[in-house]
Amino acid sequence: MITVLAVTFAAAAVAPWIFRKIGRSAFYVLAAVPAASLVWLIAQYGAVYGEGSTGGFIEESLPWIPELKLEFAFRMDVLSWVMSLLVLGVGTLVLVYCARYFKDKDDNLGGFGAQLLAFAGAMFGLVTADDLLMMFIFWELTTVLSYLLIGYARTRLSARRSALQALVVTTAGGLAMLIGLIILGQSAETYRMSAILAGTEELFAGPAQGAVNAAVVLILAGAVTKSALLPFHFWLPGAMAAPTPVSAYLHAAAMVKAGIYIVARMAPGFSESPAWLPLVLGLGLGTMLLGGYRALRQTDIKLILAYGTVSQLGFLTMVVGLGRPDAALAGLALLLAHGLFKAALFLVVGIIDHQSGTRDIRKLSGVYKSSRALAVTAGLAAASMAGVPPLAGFVAKESVFEAFVHYSDDPASGGWGLVLLIGLVLGSVLTFAYSARFMWGAFASKPGLERTPFKAIRLSFLAAPAILSVLSVAYGLWPVPADAWIQPYAALFAEPGHDAGAPDAGAGHLALWHGLTPALGLTAVTFAAGLAMFYWRNAVSRAQSRVPDWVDGDRAYQRTIGALDDVAVWVTGRTQRGSLYFYLAVILTVAFAVPLSVLLVSNKPLPGGLYIVDPNSPLQLVAAAGIIAGALAAVRANKRFLAVLMVSVTGYGIALMFALQGAPDLALTQMLVETIILVAFVLAMRSLPAELRDRTGGRLRVVRIIIGAAFGVTMIFVAIYAMGARVAEPVSLAFPQLAYEGGGGLNVVNVTLVDIRAWDTFGEISVLAVAATGVASLIFIRSRGERINRAAVMPEGTVGRRTAVGNDSKEHASLHVARRFAGKAGDPWLVAGRTLAPERRSIIFEVVTRLIFHSMIIFSVYLLLAGHNLPGGGFAGGLMAGLALTVRYLAGGRFELREAAPISAGMLLGTGLALAALTGLVPLFLGGQAFQSAIIEFWLPVFGDIKFVTSTLFDIGVYLVVVGLALDVLRSLGAEIDEHFDEASGPAGAAPGEAEQAGAPQEEAPQEETVLATGSERDNA
Repeated sequence: MITVLAVTFAAAAVAPWIFRKIGRSAFYVLAAVPAASLVWLIAQYGAVYGEGSTGGFIEESLPWIPELKLEFAFRMDVLSWVMSLLVLGVGTLVLVYCARYFKDKDDNLGGFGAQLLAFAGAMFGLVTADDLLMMFIFWELTTVLSYLLIGYARTRLSARRSALQALVVTTAGGLAMLIGLIILGQSAETYRMSAILAGTEELFAGPAQGAVNAAVVLILAGAVTKSALLPFHFWLPGAMAAPTPVSAYLHAAAMVKAGIYIVARMAPGFSESPAWLPLVLGLGLGTMLLGGYRALRQTDIKLILAYGTVSQLGFLTMVVGLGRPDAALAGLALLLAHGLFKAALFLVVGIIDHQSGTRDIRKLSGVYKSSRALAVTAGLAAASMAGVPPLAGFVAKESVFEAFVHYSDDPASGGWGLVLLIGLVLGSVLTFAYSARFMWGAFASKPGLERTPFKAIRLSFLAAPAILSVLSVAYGLWPVPADAWIQPYAALFAEPGHDAGAPDAGAGHLALWHGLTPALGLTAVTFAAGLAMFYWRNAVSRAQSRVPDWVDGDRAYQRTIGALDDVAVWVTGRTQRGSLYFYLAVILTVAFAVPLSVLLVSNKPLPGGLYIVDPNSPLQLVAAAGIIAGALAAVRANKRFLAVLMVSVTGYGIALMFALQGAPDLALTQMLVETIILVAFVLAMRSLPAELRDRTGGRLRVVRIIIGAAFGVTMIFVAIYAMGARVAEPVSLAFPQLAYEGGGGLNVVNVTLVDIRAWDTFGEISVLAVAATGVASLIFIRSRGERINRAAVMPEGTVGRRTAVGNDSKEHASLHVARRFAGKAGDPWLVAGRTLAPERRSIIFEVVTRLIFHSMIIFSVYLLLAGHNLPGGGFAGGLMAGLALTVRYLAGGRFELREAAPISAGMLLGTGLALAALTGLVPLFLGGQAFQSAIIEFWLPVFGDIKFVTSTLFDIGVYLVVVGLALDVLRSLGAEIDEHFDEASGPAGAAPGEAEQAGAPQEEAPQEETVLATGSERDNA
């Protein structure tokens, strides 16, 4: 099972490439994946059906997160086998059908094919998952993929709206279901569905009975939304905006069956829950009647089938949820029959739409005469849907009627059995009527309408629905195989007086002819009433038109969303005022009010052993005084630069605190972080006014002082109470031994980051990469890598301030001139210094930069490599390299930065993340755990004994990510803003003095021309 999933998702990943190579014929390649999986599934028949009356099973599992009881656990039993047969079989035919439904010129086919195949894999994972949380992951994956598939025509508003509606409704139900699954798993102390179902008697008899009942209701809420039952039925007809193959697969054979599967899976153990039958039977019957009624009002043949699907889903929910062996047999029989005939009918609709260009029954006429083969295919499927013998639908519906006749005779039904039986008959009458309406509307010749133009159909286009229709006939004529598939599942239920799993627990058998039974009489009534409704269809239509739509699910949904939008606008207008003071006041007030309230209510005494200053480190007073002075000065500063500088003073003071407390790693990192943040702030503030004019005075100043003081004091006491609340031994006490023995290093901090808690560090560098991307996206209009890649040297002898091709050529020319003035061409040292205006240059700074840049880079590498045993590490080393680039940028400007780092920041970020991820994945292939380190000892000449720890590679990834972040900040907040300033400084776009420093003529050069000069002329100038 795990192999099937891996192959399916791998094929989905490469599907776009396959489509680019061979076009729409790639659907045949994709169809081979579920086809091969289907062959494997059939080969497992003996293992699944070989043990006892309830069948056997196949289990596969891989541990994932044992602490959260999460594992890749899969179980193939009878129910999973039957569902997989439907998912893989219909999926194969739908993919084959797509090869003729779509056109080669469609550029979106690669993504569509990948999503459709991935959906097949997600459904297979859902029906085979034995772990509740794993099942939920696949459940939500089907939701996301259905959203993408429904919105395939993303340029159409209706498709986007329908996709979003389906996503919102099914996700809301899925979240409720998640809560129910967690409650159920915690109550049962296991998340294995098989174990939970085996112990339901203990669950209902134990103290967690109330929680289990609540969990059942929440899980059913997810099933109700997924299977489009009342009151959430409206999303399924709206989803018909999807391409027809999507409707045939997702909304007839697969996705909407997910809710039915959950009901069928839980019914053997939870059908005795108090809320089970009222919800399952009540909502199922209501949905069946409403869907059939609405189907008779539609003029689009696809919507007739859509509302018919809603009706059938209600029907299926009632049957599989009844909790009796005969109903279980009938329910799975109907599920298989429905998948066959409804998928075939949707594919037929796709052919009609494809060949005629319309689905409106008011425009379709004479299609039967144009394609009798198509009409016969549709007729067989529609007859099966209506329950006409000798087809699959008849066999299944007879079993359903038989089950509910028995239920109505059971005194335990309390009279409701008869009501349900009458409702089923009425729903079946409606089913027969809309089946006839579909055939008449799609194929009949209508008076007053010309024959609809209809293109000839290729056999390859008709093959998929024809195969499904033939299978419906075969199923009806010979139901013995299907009966054998389903009987072990029905044996899981027990009737009064029978034991579950007994050879005959009252399930009966599927057969084409059961004799003259009450069920056959109900079928005859259904046919007669259905034919009458179709014959007097005009009268029925007039009667329906007189009934007002008091309640409309779609309208209710739109009004609910509109009300939420109005509330959001109202709340946003009163909270998002555009005032930083207001935002900070709210955040800080909540941040101190909630903890302070808890502290006051708990009324716990202060822990003992408190002191203000560490007696062993009196220098803390000096650091504290500096921090306080910096904070007060930042508050009183009237210039932005001074305020930021004073805030940095507090940061350096904290770094001194770390150093005094014996944490050199933290002190070093804090100092480097504070420095580079200071640079980033200063660069960004160049676009802001120098003075802080917007000051709040009066009573608001007093309020701000109170909030600030209260927040600070509260946080002090929160920290004191938190440190005194420890009852267990700190895990950090074992870190030194773990660092040395497991991580192979003496620096506990660095080994913790790259080994003991490598997952946390990987998450942090991922956040850094995202943050860098966010900063770049706010600053750059074009790609951040695009400008770097084009920074090539202009041809020899080119000088200019602006050319016809724009700013990039100007930069190339200036950079080339700078190289000429720096010395020989290609000299990488401060080549762009002369491109700066005189007032922005510092010769001393340039000389100092020449002296320290290489040393800083070497020191950064030293910090990286020595960090495993000494203070340092990838983070500190990356910050040091970032500061080296900062110094080079400050000395020479944006052209110098491009010379110093001619590689894209995105490349550094991506390479660092990839390297870190690779160090986590490689141990898995070697039989270890993710991010597990290996210690390799060897001897080298000159160097002697070497002990290399593989976590150093992870640290190198961290180093690259931090350097990439620093480079992205410098290019975003530095170089890009510099260019904006230069463009705004004059019509030529050059900074003052740039032309003079470059040796260009003093007079103004035309903006649209390129000024050329030979190398000797430029040198003479």
